Amino acid sequence: MPKQTELDVASLGACEVTSPLAERGRNFVADGVRVLFDHDIVEGAAPMENLSFEKAGPRERIFFEPSRTTAALVTCGGLSPGLNNVIRSAYLELALNYRVARVLGIRNGYAGLNPASGYEPIELTRAFVENIHELGGTVIGSSRGPQEPSVTVDFLESNEIDILFCIGGDGTQRGAHAIEQEIEKRGLKKAIIGIPKTIDNDVPYVWMTFGYVTALDIAAAVIRSAHVEATGAPNGVGLVKLMGRDAGFIAAGAALVSQDANFVLVPEVAFPLEGEGGLLDTLERRLAERGHAVVVVAEGAGQHLFEEKDAERDASGNVRYRDVGTFLRDRIGAHFEERGLPLNLKYIDPSYAIRSQPAGAWDRIITDRMARNAVHAAMAGRTDVLMGFWNQSVIHVPISVAVQQKKHLPLDSDLWNAVLATTGQPQW
Repeated sequence: MPKQTELDVASLGACEVTSPLAERGRNFVADGVRVLFDHDIVEGAAPMENLSFEKAGPRERIFFEPSRTTAALVTCGGLSPGLNNVIRSAYLELALNYRVARVLGIRNGYAGLNPASGYEPIELTRAFVENIHELGGTVIGSSRGPQEPSVTVDFLESNEIDILFCIGGDGTQRGAHAIEQEIEKRGLKKAIIGIPKTIDNDVPYVWMTFGYVTALDIAAAVIRSAHVEATGAPNGVGLVKLMGRDAGFIAAGAALVSQDANFVLVPEVAFPLEGEGGLLDTLERRLAERGHAVVVVAEGAGQHLFEEKDAERDASGNVRYRDVGTFLRDRIGAHFEERGLPLNLKYIDPSYAIRSQPAGAWDRIITDRMARNAVHAAMAGRTDVLMGFWNQSVIHVPISVAVQQKKHLPLDSDLWNAVLATTGQPQW
């Protein structure tokens, strides 16, 4: 649990410029408005007195003079539905409402902030962003991996960039924090704002990250297809591997949307594979009774089943997990072969087909809210801050706090209890 002082948001200084939004009669958010950390009251429990977040939203007085301000956006890490929506909404808020002088798109992630990469920034225009919200992916490109903060800040100085919006997951936000620390060391007045992106929905202090609901819709359709395949053959098994390195939100949520999963395996549960009551034994009994089954597994589940070895890491610093999908495919097949039992198993891994989709309805709403509030935060001189979503409000969360941990699927939550009720699987 953070301390209140850890939730204080950094500011570049006094806000002495009247916001152009005043001309439009906008309702402004006063700096003292807070969003409570815990709005539930539990009898007998000690209240978390005054623990709260700063509420996001437009401020009447801002730090940057729009006509002399240059902003830039960078998208990092793997793809997620909604990236182009964030780019479009942020550009429109900056250019049309605040009338910022120049907005740049940094190409191909943090690599585009290193001149050695050869990626020149794109000057964004209204024509450029007009229809990008209909597209999957990111029109400015993405990549994994950090760059040397000193090189990045040199780039920001040489290109006279005052505000940098960093759109990405925890690795991206760690990079954003390192950039901000270099800026602070140099005594510069530049704002670094994080916009959380991950379909895994595992960012702390963000109730629901953009891309997650779109991923559920598509993943649920895949699970339904697996169910059709399983019921179309004797002893049919549909095995679906979904995203979720460290949290089972997609696997759990998609199982509930589809109502077709019989087993949901998530990173938070070290399920037994062998022996009485293990996955293989329970699956065998399920097939004997019903003749078909659908197994949904998150990519980070079942890592306890592999022999330990030195952890390899990708360019973002994430541990390369072993492939639990193909492991279970082969292990289930071997189990039934050893017993002389028939098996028709179909294995489906739709990861990239999900990541590359355009955003659905809810994600279009949340991306617009996140992007525009990120612009409000930056123009008001907030820095080293991540846009959160808490108790139905967009909030400011210090990046240093947000990157300290990942959000996990609580096993006492309504979501997981609903999964257990729907599937009927054991409480391993």
